[in-house]
Amino acid sequence: MEYAIEVNGLTKHYKDFTLDNVSFQVPSGSIVGFIGENGAGKSTTIKAILDLIQADSGSIRILGKENGMRDRELKEQIGVVFDESYFPDNLNIKNVDTMMRQIFRQWESGVFRDYCKRFELAEGKPVKDFSRGMKMKLSIAVALSHHTKLLILDEATSGLDPIVRNEILDIFLEFIQEEDHTIFLSSHITSDIEKISDYILLIHKGKLLFFENKDTLIYDYGLIRCGEEDFARLDSSFVLGMQKNRFEVEALVKNRRELENQYPNLVIDRVSIEDILLYTVKGMEAREL
Repeated sequence: MEYAIEVNGLTKHYKDFTLDNVSFQVPSGSIVGFIGENGAGKSTTIKAILDLIQADSGSIRILGKENGMRDRELKEQIGVVFDESYFPDNLNIKNVDTMMRQIFRQWESGVFRDYCKRFELAEGKPVKDFSRGMKMKLSIAVALSHHTKLLILDEATSGLDPIVRNEILDIFLEFIQEEDHTIFLSSHITSDIEKISDYILLIHKGKLLFFENKDTLIYDYGLIRCGEEDFARLDSSFVLGMQKNRFEVEALVKNRRELENQYPNLVIDRVSIEDILLYTVKGMEAREL
């Protein structure tokens, strides 16, 4: 299997936070959703991948090359979108097109203009008059218009309304139809992750908890709701995280089919990626106490 991103033993120390020995591989031709609570280390990981910060240890390969972000030719094949637009306020679509043509050797003005028309971005309108959604669309149009093979997004859909987000997600799904195209998407909007991702990468307090196929996660995990007595009889090896309220216990469990065989009277509901995030983090925090 070929990998678009390979991270091995990535470590970065800050005064009050450590990205701790993170390793994972992003298969080429896939969409990987990168999730975790605020401050978990998502942005730090992405900045290290993009060579925006210097890691203390570890190695990173991008599109098969060590330190790929330092290679001019390879760098042209990587599109990046952050949670804010960084284009000067006085520019318009024509200005952006002209500027990008000077930056990227393989800049495709026709592709860029097509995306702008599709996104209904007015050509003569300055960036300062764009809404947040329009600015994100502009950033994505730029990121996809220079023979891009790898698209890296850090909270690019946050703060956007559902209609705009859905439109952007459809663009991502179109982009990934090319077998050598890959998307690495960090977002706290787990419904977006669940809709388009092939794999889920979960990080918590600087530590990688798992990297799993999304369909396998949803098939293998389940959510149970039961009384405290029934929960006490449950084999704890199945439980990943739980919470109690006045009337029942809610718990995230794994090995769903095996659990159903052992406890046929137990009702196990389908889980969402948000459930997996919330209860896995709760389980980790409970074990840390």
